Amino acid sequence: MATISLRDQLKEILPEILPSNPGDSIKGTELIRLAKFSLKQEYSDATLRYHFSIMCCDPASPIAKVEQGQGYYLRRVAAGFAAVGTATMAQAKLGLLFETTPELVDRALARTLKFRAIYERDMDLAGRFPFIFESSFAPEAPYENLWKCPDAAVLDWGSGEVSESGIALSPRLLELKRAMGVPPFTMASVKLKVSVSYDSYREDFFQALSHARWGHAGELVIATPLMDEQLAEELRQLGTEYGLGIQVYNLDAEELDELPSGKVIQRMTPREFEAVLGRMKRQALTSPRPRQLEWRLIEQARTGNAEFQELFSWVQRCLEDGKAYRRQDFGLLMERVEGEG
Repeated sequence: MATISLRDQLKEILPEILPSNPGDSIKGTELIRLAKFSLKQEYSDATLRYHFSIMCCDPASPIAKVEQGQGYYLRRVAAGFAAVGTATMAQAKLGLLFETTPELVDRALARTLKFRAIYERDMDLAGRFPFIFESSFAPEAPYENLWKCPDAAVLDWGSGEVSESGIALSPRLLELKRAMGVPPFTMASVKLKVSVSYDSYREDFFQALSHARWGHAGELVIATPLMDEQLAEELRQLGTEYGLGIQVYNLDAEELDELPSGKVIQRMTPREFEAVLGRMKRQALTSPRPRQLEWRLIEQARTGNAEFQELFSWVQRCLEDGKAYRRQDFGLLMERVEGEG
């Protein structure tokens, strides 16, 4: 018996869920909840959101997005209407502005989520503190976020007493750093790309550079090998000129496809994840050039962006408590504080 694709399933069930009046549009979170009741197998929230976003570009599909604000409603499909539409956040994020088949988007999304999970686990293993941006790239997010928000921010606290939940920061060392004008932490802005090509490398590079304006350093991290030496040299020259760090994990796309989902990678034991790292061969094309934090740019980034606000609340709480919390432990701490309040 043939398996029905997710797109075909959504075409069947969405007309029964979506309101016909745009004024009664339903938000993505609620639509995901309702859709899961009718789907024949389990899909992640991220996969459903990206399918909603891509289907909104197809005038022959049953789902449309309100022009102003957030929400989805039932599209009135005109017979013979051509499948044209504007580029969505999902397509731009995945580099698929001109390739919108469900198969291509699904594969690109799976690779992206796997690489994000690999990078996050890799940074944890290295004793660094990653913060992965997610909602900043949701379908409802402003298009400008592609140039404003990194895929990840990575904190480095230096020395301290390590525990399972983080690092105990020495008050004496923090005070000494302040007296010497040394920052108590450093924060890198990171753009993650599964692959780059001659068509995209300049945009990828300057997006990473744009993201890095508010941090101590900026990095572009690429999953798959740079097979073209001239392309590698172009990136090396740009990185050296502008002070952007560029690192390649050299993980083949086919090997990435063979790995389990991003969620499974996040749950791997240290030994299991070491096997994933064994497939990689890191290559540093350039090193990031450190710079001072510019609070004006930080305030601009925080304005209207909940994830930037959470990022700097995390830093502030670590400094106040004298403990560098892991991101997940900070989230649990905030939930407990809110519950007690």
